[in-house]
Amino acid sequence: MPGRRAPRQDGAVSDPGVPRAGAPRRSGGRARPPHDPADDAPTGPIRAVPGDDRSPDPDPAGPRATGPDPAAADAPPAGRAAARRARSRRRAAAPVTGHGHAHGGPAPPAGRRVRILIAALLVPCAMATLVGVVLLWPGGPSVAPPATAQTPVQGEVTAAQATDCSPGSGAGGCVALVVRMADGPLPGRDLVQVVPVEPGTPTIGVGDDVVLGYSGGDATDPGSYQVVDFQRGGSLLWLTGLFAAAVVVLGRWRGLAALGALVLSFVVLLGFVLPAILAGSNPLAVAVVGSCLIMFAVLYLTHGPSARTSTAVLGTLVSLALIGVLGALFSVAARLTGLDDQTTTLIASLGTGVDARGLLLAGVVIGALGVLDDVTVTQTSAVWELRRADPDMSTAGLFTAAMRIGRDHVASAVNTLVLAYAGASLPLLLLFSLSGQSLGDVATSQAVATEIVRTLVGSIGLVASVPITTALAAVVARRETPEALRV
Repeated sequence: MPGRRAPRQDGAVSDPGVPRAGAPRRSGGRARPPHDPADDAPTGPIRAVPGDDRSPDPDPAGPRATGPDPAAADAPPAGRAAARRARSRRRAAAPVTGHGHAHGGPAPPAGRRVRILIAALLVPCAMATLVGVVLLWPGGPSVAPPATAQTPVQGEVTAAQATDCSPGSGAGGCVALVVRMADGPLPGRDLVQVVPVEPGTPTIGVGDDVVLGYSGGDATDPGSYQVVDFQRGGSLLWLTGLFAAAVVVLGRWRGLAALGALVLSFVVLLGFVLPAILAGSNPLAVAVVGSCLIMFAVLYLTHGPSARTSTAVLGTLVSLALIGVLGALFSVAARLTGLDDQTTTLIASLGTGVDARGLLLAGVVIGALGVLDDVTVTQTSAVWELRRADPDMSTAGLFTAAMRIGRDHVASAVNTLVLAYAGASLPLLLLFSLSGQSLGDVATSQAVATEIVRTLVGSIGLVASVPITTALAAVVARRETPEALRV
């Protein structure tokens, strides 16, 4: 009805002559579409959900440069402030378009470039290893065994009786063993062997399987034979089977690959390293080439071809080179000859010149390779797992976190290396402890100084491998693709 005021939406009464905000205006007898109430600014407190952009912006092009907001003008001051905050949050949560640059996110994946760089570093090393194998391969005739070598004959002790070492002396001190030969020139034949009973000789009884050394003389003469050792093939086979079963049960296919890599290591040692040294090649060069060949074959066979494995290979290569250089320098500085009792016996048996110092350095390099593989693979895996757990972690953060793991690992590994060398030299250490010499005299002797140099050089290379491998792994893992991290 004319003259009657229409109620406003907020409950107030408005003048009919004044157009209301949001009310349809008539033009030419036709009503405009009604104003969408969602465009009006809210007049109460607003709770915005981050990332929720379902409420459209009043102006898709952004806030107007000039002109007041009619809805905000009708709202109380608290409502206008809340509306501005809501619009700001919606604009911040909206996806960024155009050519803007975002900072602080993860680095763009560069897996292809990383692999190209790794290949550029490793392929020349692999080619150099193959060339070294070809050049150092023992192509000449095999080295003949020494003339004093004895042929092993398997036998079983069927009887044992105390007797005199010298017939008729009545002094005793020996035991007569009746041994039935299982092979050799007279299989199934019994012979008598007189063995002295001394603190330095083993105790042999009935039923023991022994090994006889046959000199090649009269096969019927007991003097052509000598009891040299026990048979251990059966127990060693059982132990090897138990070890293989434990590795396969725990590691499954990875454990089976590790066993294959172990067999391959022995093939390289027995088929290349030892024959090449016996053929007269430089022992250090043979050890370096053989170690690189074992490293490439074992790591890639066990862990598969990937950027992670290649990083471990790089760290092992650098550490091996460091060990070789330090070993060569300090063996010369300490005037180590490498002529211990075993090496002297070897040279006398071969009758040819062997570089004893090179043989010492070859042992240092090969002995350190196994521990280096353990450290480099562990550090590389730690970096990859850290990156997988936190893809946004920086290169410096990866290095710092993995070094905390590496410090604990290298402390135990160095202790293991020292104890392993000490255990292998335990009889020698006991002998020196009874000699009455001072600690300085014992430590600077040829035999003990050799073990000290071997241990410390290997430990330095082991310690250096942790930061070297960790730094390489942090750089590579930071630029790996997310798909490669899940491998």
